[in-house]
Amino acid sequence: MLGEEIRAEARGLGFSLVGIARPDPSEHLSFYRRWLDEGRHGEMGYLARPDAVARRGDLRQTMADVRSVIVVALEYLSDARPEETADAGSGVIARYARGRDYHRVVKAKLEKMAAAVRARVGGEVTARAYVDTGPILERELARRAGLGWFGKNTMLIHPRRGSWFFLGALLLDIDLDPDEAFETDHCGTCSRCLDACPTGALLGREASGAPVMDATRCISYLTIEHRGPIPRELRTAIGNRIYGCDICQEVCPFNGPKFAEASSEPDFKARAHTTDRTLIDLMAMDEAAWDEFSRGSALRRAKRDGFMRNVAVALGNWGSAEAVPSLVSALVDTEPLVRGHAAWALGRIGTSAARAALDARLEAEVDLDVREEIELALAADSGKSG
Repeated sequence: MLGEEIRAEARGLGFSLVGIARPDPSEHLSFYRRWLDEGRHGEMGYLARPDAVARRGDLRQTMADVRSVIVVALEYLSDARPEETADAGSGVIARYARGRDYHRVVKAKLEKMAAAVRARVGGEVTARAYVDTGPILERELARRAGLGWFGKNTMLIHPRRGSWFFLGALLLDIDLDPDEAFETDHCGTCSRCLDACPTGALLGREASGAPVMDATRCISYLTIEHRGPIPRELRTAIGNRIYGCDICQEVCPFNGPKFAEASSEPDFKARAHTTDRTLIDLMAMDEAAWDEFSRGSALRRAKRDGFMRNVAVALGNWGSAEAVPSLVSALVDTEPLVRGHAAWALGRIGTSAARAALDARLEAEVDLDVREEIELALAADSGKSG
């Protein structure tokens, strides 16, 4: 049967999970609209565009003749040990971003699948591949394709593979027998992810059973999607996580040693510079160094100013006097976003050298937001001294 041949092709391409779903209208659109109405999406305005919302609700508004959806999962954990061991003087990058940009890797495999389907059908087949690149509710499609359930951390979780995987969807204009939807919620009374989230971004399940996240408090959102200053009240909770966050996956029992397996995909092997660079080293990156550091990686999503903002926050949370010289240099960065967060970090460290640098910069700084950060940093340092 064609469906079984497609599954075999998917496994041959390295996908650990594969399922087939019908392109029925979304069952979660009303919840999604409520989530948007409550402003939980923050600055991610693309999620709330009327055309995008409509397309998330009905795949036929994306591909009018879609008749089947193949949903696949590709594991990305480059190390089977889920625990994070980085010290406070090093920055932690979420595991999914340590290798090559997953959009390219997964989409290339989906395109090969599409070619294989056309070869097996022996005729024209319209196919569209999506990897977190269009208005599609991939996790809902994955659940309907039998790949897992929605965990309380909002991730799709498979009972034997956990959640360390990317999802991809291939829309086809041919009929395929669908898989049985995954109906069981295995989270039960477990609340480890809710309890472990440092910023309180995970809010449990709403009345419909859907997991709720306040993205405006999520470390992944704050360090990647959020373009402005990180709210001061959340900075200390970020710790040394400088791009994304894995905490809610690290504590999940289904990602424990019995389930977590290292990915066999070579493109997802962690690049050395994403795991062995200190925060001080990272803070020294200029535009050219950033370009080299982030080339071919999902890290580019944050842009240099956002990433350096995150590094400055992590240095402030480290609190070591060793960080002062690099933060003093950052006080004259070309980007106000970086200067402001460097000022905050120097205020946290509070040495005489840090205070002297803040005093000197206040005289020269013309950006009003950065001046406010410097003044607040000096005031905080005075309060500690007193």
